Amino acid sequence: MTALLLEMVDELRKDDDAVAAVGVGAAGTVEWPTGRIRWAPNNEYRDWNVRAELERATGLPAVVDNDANVAGLAEARLGDVRYDHMILVTVGTGVGSGIVLDGRIYRGPHGLGAEIGHMNVNPDGPQCGCGNFGCLEALASGTALTRMGRSAAAGDPAGMIATLAAESGAEVTGQIVTTAAMAGDRTAASLFARLGRSLGIGIASMNAIFELEAVVIGGGLVDAGELLLAPTRRAAREFAYAPSARPIPPIVPATFGGDAGKIGAALLALEDAGEHQGHRPEPTP
Repeated sequence: MTALLLEMVDELRKDDDAVAAVGVGAAGTVEWPTGRIRWAPNNEYRDWNVRAELERATGLPAVVDNDANVAGLAEARLGDVRYDHMILVTVGTGVGSGIVLDGRIYRGPHGLGAEIGHMNVNPDGPQCGCGNFGCLEALASGTALTRMGRSAAAGDPAGMIATLAAESGAEVTGQIVTTAAMAGDRTAASLFARLGRSLGIGIASMNAIFELEAVVIGGGLVDAGELLLAPTRRAAREFAYAPSARPIPPIVPATFGGDAGKIGAALLALEDAGEHQGHRPEPTP
């Protein structure tokens, strides 16, 4: 993995000899500011000091942060609407989050906070990849959609989900469920409704804590559009704390899609380098 990162840096330096710093957004629990990946439930990373390896090999300053953190920074600073208090929730294989408060990434005292995917929304729910039961990630991720889709296909082998899987020659995946839902299949749409409800419950809890200006949804499942966003918004309203007295934040799709992590990592690297030189560069669209 280190060799791949170095290869990418070398390619960038070939195209632009003015590369000033390296920024990395990594899945998992990333210690800040050391840039050490302590643990990643959906990958094999364990205690990997990425920042030190990159700086030693490239001679460039580097920053390494959680991928959702840097994606959240990109959306807050450079998205279609700029926010000082927001959460980016990435809904893909897992559920990640980047929390931006007062215009800066919130990480906690050791850089290990902001793990909304592992807040518990149903202790009697399915087991999560982290080992606990009922995490938001276990109920509102692409992995959860795959699990629910396989159960639905087993119960209705003549239904669209099972049929699409058979035609593809593979097991049911979240993408197959998404395809069926977008084609109008009621069973697949109901699975998105279940997933969105869990996501909205988690968002309502986060807004009760932070009072957010917005919640931005990114990750692969946001491509399903209102199939995901509509039930998420309904549940966020249903479970909102004091909705007559406190604003319910808009829930909107991400501006940058899959590029948010790359943009945010680069932005964070430039800011970190600028702060070490005594100034903070202003982001430009």
